[in-house]
This record gives sequence, C-alpha cells and structure tokens, in this order.
Amino acid sequence: MHRHPVIGARIVSAAPALADTAPLIHSSHERIDGLGYLDGLKGENIPIGSRIIAVCDAFEAMTSDRPYHRGIGTDEALEELKHHAGTQFDATIVEAFCNNPTLRAESPAHPQPKRAHPSSQTVIVA
Repeated sequence: MHRHPVIGARIVSAAPALADTAPLIHSSHERIDGLGYLDGLKGENIPIGSRIIAVCDAFEAMTSDRPYHRGIGTDEALEELKHHAGTQFDATIVEAFCNNPTLRAESPAHPQPKRAHPSSQTVIVA
C-alpha cells in the first residue's frame, strides 16, 4: 500500500506530457503534521499540488464504493475532511474544497438525474 505513490509517479513520469506531475504524486500521501509517507514531509514542505491531490483522493476514496466498503455520502465525507484539516490535510485546501459549489452537484453520492435524450423518447400518435 505504501508503494503506490512511487508506482504512480513512475507511471506518469514515462509520459512526457505528465512527467512534471510525478513529484506531486510521489508526495501525495504526506501529511501536514509530518506523519505521512514517503519522505515525512511536513506543512509547506509538501508541494501544494500534492496537498490538493491528497484532499481530492481522500474524498473520492470515501464517497466511492470499493470492494471492501460502501461509499459514504458527500456531507459525511466533507465533515471527515474538516475533522482532519490541519493534521492530515492542509486546512486551506480543505476549506476551498468544501466550499466548492459544484461539489454536491457532481458528487457520486449525489448523482444528477439522467435525462433522456429527446430522440430516445417514444412518441405515440393516435
């Protein structure tokens, strides 16, 4: 489990267009309080892109169904992010993420109703 940031960084570094993101992926499991991994980075020493990835990744993991657990709702996931702001996650990024007005509309826990395409509707002529 602790190796997946290394593996992810290697994968994207092989694609020239994505190579610059490899260090961000490598550091995406660092924690603001310094208790993360791989390098034990703390606070502002963690690249901002990595801090953003950490919040987004945690939200996606919490709200998505996995083989080992059912996803939780958006509101519960946002509360969990807030609970860990300042320790696991950058508090400023958590605040910005939680205040994103499109979050609830696009979240897997709050799917938007599917609208039938007009050409797929059955028309009955009497």
